[in-house]
Amino acid sequence: MFKLARQLLPQQRILASRLQRMISTSDEVNAEPIIKSMDTIGGLPSELVNEQKLKKTSRTLSTLQNHSVPIAARVTVSKDESRDFMAVFPDLVRDITSVTKAYNCNDAAKWFAQVLQYNVPRGKKNRGILTVLTYKNLVPAQDLTPENIKLAQYLGWCVEMLQSFFIISDDVMDNSTTRRGQLCWHKVEGVGLTAINDALMIENAMYAILKKHFSHLDCYVALMELFHEITYITTCGQSLDQLNSNRNVSEFTMENYKAIVENKTAYYTFYLPFAVALHLAGYKDAEAFRQSKTILLEMGNFFQVQDDFLDCFGNPEVTGKIGTDIQDNKCSWLAVVAMQRANAEQKQIMVDCYGKEDPAKVERVKELYKELGLPSTYATFEEESYNMIKTHIQQTSRGVPHQTFLQILNKIYQRDS
Repeated sequence: MFKLARQLLPQQRILASRLQRMISTSDEVNAEPIIKSMDTIGGLPSELVNEQKLKKTSRTLSTLQNHSVPIAARVTVSKDESRDFMAVFPDLVRDITSVTKAYNCNDAAKWFAQVLQYNVPRGKKNRGILTVLTYKNLVPAQDLTPENIKLAQYLGWCVEMLQSFFIISDDVMDNSTTRRGQLCWHKVEGVGLTAINDALMIENAMYAILKKHFSHLDCYVALMELFHEITYITTCGQSLDQLNSNRNVSEFTMENYKAIVENKTAYYTFYLPFAVALHLAGYKDAEAFRQSKTILLEMGNFFQVQDDFLDCFGNPEVTGKIGTDIQDNKCSWLAVVAMQRANAEQKQIMVDCYGKEDPAKVERVKELYKELGLPSTYATFEEESYNMIKTHIQQTSRGVPHQTFLQILNKIYQRDS
């Protein structure tokens, strides 16, 4: 142990020096240093994790083009947890196809089984597994019966079905090509705009699952209302996103960006999985839900900024999709910060090139992002956001274990997909 400590100390001093130099050039950081030598992230010394992040954002982002998995992601979800969650999916498909067949729609049932298998289980399933992990953290060990765990898994799959409904619809609206490492559903031969109805079927089948497995529980009405509320909030966020994508980049503001992120992403990605687990665990305290929502929406903003960065600078073989935010004229964090920092000449480059399909113009925007130092700004943002959210977690007081929040935060910290 002491030998390892002697080896690490020089690296820590060098790393702290590097970080202080980087931070001193940013106009968005606090005066206090962000390195604490005794901190850990995902069970490892924070200095080592931070050093990996610095490597990712230096040398023209070359290390973002590898296939490594972030440290925090490796220590959060076990293979057993993921396998157990997947094992429930065939039961879900059988339940849904049985309901569909009951309406004398056998052909539709066969088609819908293909829709479900192609779209629902293909992603990382973070939202669904988060539901299960949160539930396990919230209830006493004696309540973790196979029956209760399976209920949590069904809830997790309902969250994943809602996610599929959103992304199928979003891909049609954006005319995207790839998602989760495969063709978008509407791009698959023989599907086309049928994907719109398929998305609606997935959304409504989710409520069939809730009725079948949760209608006998006290939390059933609360779950139904929550799923309806989050669906409406997310579609409002999608509307904001679409409306802003029709504006000139010079009109983008951070206020609008945060409104889009909170409504389109944060509620269903972070608050929904956590809140359904709270309901299943029997939580009734409104203040516990309020404090949880505050922290989880902060995580949602953090997550979306990461997503915007990866859309531009991530490796499609790792992220599973080809980024199109620049071509689609999206109100992204990178675009907003670029316009805040740019001089008159650079702003004109953004106006001339942003939202255009021409590959040369897309590349010019990316080069401008680098000229403006956005990779370093992003690295600083990610580090500071992590520390801020962790502080807010430690200040919560209404019965939700801090580790439950930290587990989520460590899952998304320094992700590359």
